[in-house]
Amino acid sequence: MRELVLSQKELEGLIPHLPQSGVILLRGDASSGKTTLVKAWLRTLGVTEGVRSPTFTLMQKYEARGLEIYHYDLYQIGLEGLLRRGLFENLFEEGLHLVEWGCVRLEEALKKMHLRPFVLEISFMENKRKYKIYE
Repeated sequence: MRELVLSQKELEGLIPHLPQSGVILLRGDASSGKTTLVKAWLRTLGVTEGVRSPTFTLMQKYEARGLEIYHYDLYQIGLEGLLRRGLFENLFEEGLHLVEWGCVRLEEALKKMHLRPFVLEISFMENKRKYKIYE
């Protein structure tokens, strides 16, 4: 496990510590900065327009530098909703999958299918955030 404490202005410094493909489960309380992190990550990849939270659409897809980037928000649907909507299978596609509210049950389901996700936990620290990276 690695830990970094960063302000919002320093977020781009976190990206080199994270994988550039695969499934990354983003965990943290409401307003901890999951979507803000995704926006900064996409910005470093060259995606600057049209990045928004997939709260109601459940998934947004982007392309940058020949990489498919999938952004999910499971807050309202959880693992069950992901399965019901047929989105679980998307996680096996080549690309970068950023999953907000990626719960432990989803992590366990992916591991059973021989897909090992990275986990990034975000917590509040005054005017900064603590990022714990589990590989």
